Order: sequence, then C-alpha cells, then structure tokens
Amino acid sequence: MERDEEQLSARPALETEGLRFLHVTVGSLLATYGWYIVFSGILLFVVIQKLSARLRALRQRQLDRDPAVMEPDVVVKRQEALAAARLKMQEELNAQAEKHKQKLRQLEEEKRRQKIEMWDSMQEGKSYKGNTRKPQEEDSSRPSTSSVPLKRKPDRKLLRGGGYNPLSGEGGGSCSWRPGRRGPSSGG
Repeated sequence: MERDEEQLSARPALETEGLRFLHVTVGSLLATYGWYIVFSGILLFVVIQKLSARLRALRQRQLDRDPAVMEPDVVVKRQEALAAARLKMQEELNAQAEKHKQKLRQLEEEKRRQKIEMWDSMQEGKSYKGNTRKPQEEDSSRPSTSSVPLKRKPDRKLLRGGGYNPLSGEGGGSCSWRPGRRGPSSGG
C-alpha cells in the first residue's frame, strides 16, 4: 500500500487533476445520457451492417452484369449454350413449317383430284354435286386429310316456327305480352 501512495505522490498534481476531471466529466455524461448512448451505438451498428450487406449485393450484381469482368470461359459457354438453344428452336420451327407445307400440298392435291372428278362427271353428263362425296366405307378405311369436321345443316322446320319463339308472340303459350303505348298517359 505504501508503494501505491508513493507512486501517486510521485505524479505531478496537474496529471492527477486531469484524470479526476476526465473521470468526473465522463461519469456525469454516462450517468445523464448513458442509455441514449448505448441505444444509439446499437442502432448505428445495425445500420452499418445493413448498408454493408446491400453494398456487397450491389457490387456482386454489377460484376454479374458486366461481361468484360467475367471469365472468358464462362462467357464462351454462355454463348455456346445460347447458340445451341437458338439452333434447336430454329430446327423445330423448320420442322413445323415443313409439316404445314406438306398439309397444304395434300389439301391442294385433294382439291385438284376433286376438280378432275367433277370435270369427268360433267363430261359424262352426270351431276357433279353428288359425285364429289365419297361413300362412307371409303372414308372409314382412310384417315381424314382435313381436320375440319363437316357441318350439319340446321333443320329448317324448327327454324320456321314449329317451336316457341318469344320474340314473335305466337306459339308456346296462351298469353302473349305486348308493350304498352308510348307517350303521355291520357287522363284528365
């Protein structure tokens, strides 16, 4: 203990007063604003962490976007993959175009054959309308070349008024509604 007292007495008085002043000032500052300083420090730490993470992500995105910074092998592989995908899509498109051309050729051939049959039947003096249709046995043995189904003609008897038509006011019921006269009501 005596040794500590000797060290304190050996120090100049000005230095001990400076330490006491610093101790009193920092102590009173912490006593008054301590919690505010602690919470501000925590908040500052969290904000710095968030900003640094965003900056890292931004730099990474810039490196990913910039093709000059990428490695040449990666760029070459991407370009080759892109070229292969384009080639594959072009081949598929060409195949679809060829199928479509083939279908059109078949349809043209069918139309030409029907015209020849019509011409032959007209030369023989027969009606060409009935001869253009094939019998059902021939159609069932050979697959259809067109994907459009034949439309059925609507029954004319039903359209003429055999059924109920609410717009005509006739048929279907014993009462019919007619709108009243337009204009002002008569009365005095």
